[in-house]
Amino acid sequence: MTKTLTKAPFRADHVGSLLRPANLHKARKEFKEGVISAAQLREVETQEIKRIVDKQIEVGLELVSDGEFRRRFWHTDFLEHLNGIEGYVPEVGYIFNGDEETERYNVRNTGKVSFNSDHPHVKDFIEFNEIVAGRAVAKQTIPSPNQLFNIGIRDESIYPDIEEYANDVIQAYRDAIQAFYDAGCRYLQLDDVYIAGLSSPDIPFNDGAYSREYLIDLALRVVNGVLEGKPEDLTVTTHLCRGNYRSNWAFEGSYALIAPTLFAKEKVNGFFLEYDDDRSGDFKPLEYIPNGGARVVLGLITSKRGELEDKDAILARIKEASQYVPLEQLCLSPQCGFASTHHGNLLTEDEQWAKLKYIVDIAKEVWS
Repeated sequence: MTKTLTKAPFRADHVGSLLRPANLHKARKEFKEGVISAAQLREVETQEIKRIVDKQIEVGLELVSDGEFRRRFWHTDFLEHLNGIEGYVPEVGYIFNGDEETERYNVRNTGKVSFNSDHPHVKDFIEFNEIVAGRAVAKQTIPSPNQLFNIGIRDESIYPDIEEYANDVIQAYRDAIQAFYDAGCRYLQLDDVYIAGLSSPDIPFNDGAYSREYLIDLALRVVNGVLEGKPEDLTVTTHLCRGNYRSNWAFEGSYALIAPTLFAKEKVNGFFLEYDDDRSGDFKPLEYIPNGGARVVLGLITSKRGELEDKDAILARIKEASQYVPLEQLCLSPQCGFASTHHGNLLTEDEQWAKLKYIVDIAKEVWS
């Protein structure tokens, strides 16, 4: 029998975002229309965060998130508050499977990049951690620094050299991690769609400027540069996602292209990986995870649909993954959050909580 983990990531974990309730949607709409103040909106957010913290503990999770309830999008809300980065409305949103266009919003580089010491997400974490009050581990999610390397973000008139840009992004994130640590954070997750994209054969990266191989190496150097010198008692994981918008996805492809570099050498404490359908390929790329190294959180439970998966099928998948990574190094979670954007996936709150409890129950069966 393997022992229950006392350190994050946990046997039963989750990526972070949760479905926004109707009254939070209503409050955001009223704030946008000028009906209520920012303070009134924040109070609604706070009350709902208190509710979901209690609910996560109730279903048996050892970690809790704030559901990303103070954000509209999983990434832009954080990135646009860095110095040298601003949010804007582009002419076209990101195109997902079936030509579904996302809500139009993105970020772009407007000056030298650095961390803003007044970043609102640090204050948000302090308040969130006070709500948790030690009853569970308070998990903070932020977009990976690699998200700033998506095409169209870097201003080449400011940063003609991508390596100089990378150095400033690394320093900004080092400062961000230290700020969260000083605020009491001990479990931080970097959400990285960009790295998963590097493993997708459908996305052309070799456009003459940089090869896919160079960008994979740069992505590794950026994350490891950010983590250099991090506090020993801070757990940092990364979540590799292929898109999550209203239960739709953006691209597909196994982890094979990035595994020899990133799985083998990225200095995170854990990888949250999507394995809820065939788009992610098989478990063979996991053979590059060092034995005794980063934990692998298997995203075998989908956040895109409400039906519970067949338990025997999940148990079989965990057994299959253990051929490549020892069972004691594995954990279980949904493949992604339930609401990477404020729109949320197409399932109910009751179905969301049932999924999370299901993960807890399966984890107890496998690892107790």
